[in-house]
Amino acid sequence: MTVPHRETAAALLCSLDPPPWFLAHARAVAEIAGWLAARIADRGIVVDRHLVEAAALLHDVDKILPSDDPARALPHGEGSAAWLTRHGHPELARAVAGHPVTRLFDGEAYRTWAAFASREERIVAYADKRAGQRLVSMEERFATWQRRHPKLWDGRAGTLVRQRAARLEADVCRAAAIEPASVRRLRWTSAALGRALVGAAA
Repeated sequence: MTVPHRETAAALLCSLDPPPWFLAHARAVAEIAGWLAARIADRGIVVDRHLVEAAALLHDVDKILPSDDPARALPHGEGSAAWLTRHGHPELARAVAGHPVTRLFDGEAYRTWAAFASREERIVAYADKRAGQRLVSMEERFATWQRRHPKLWDGRAGTLVRQRAARLEADVCRAAAIEPASVRRLRWTSAALGRALVGAAA
């Protein structure tokens, strides 16, 4: 298994002809994750930056698969993992499968994930919670989800999810030795996507 580098990951994404709204989110998550991975690596902590960047760029592919693709029948995240595995990248599956915010609603599943998730998985999951179409605070991201699904986020369940997400944020930011407000984007996706598109046209 070879973790795809930036251009390979970008080519995989481009093969699905992503719409602009999707591409903006994928790029934001990938650039936040890339920045965090670089910060953590600079501190001497072992982290696979290629895996983080590729998984973050491709984390939501199940949302834009053709309707007849069997991965569409799976829960979000698991569908992306299945598609990537089928396309020769099973090494990305765990980081992609574990990212959805809905995983934080299931106490038992969350406890298992929190106990065994790799550093790379945590970075991807956290980056997704800091990006809509752009870098935002986790509070802004959760407010958007609550507006869209108020019943899901009201009461004790919503409180627990926020607490679990806060622990994830604290863990990743501690590893990077930063405060959440200091998170930035590593601008790499534009060049990778451009090269991928040129390669596809050649």
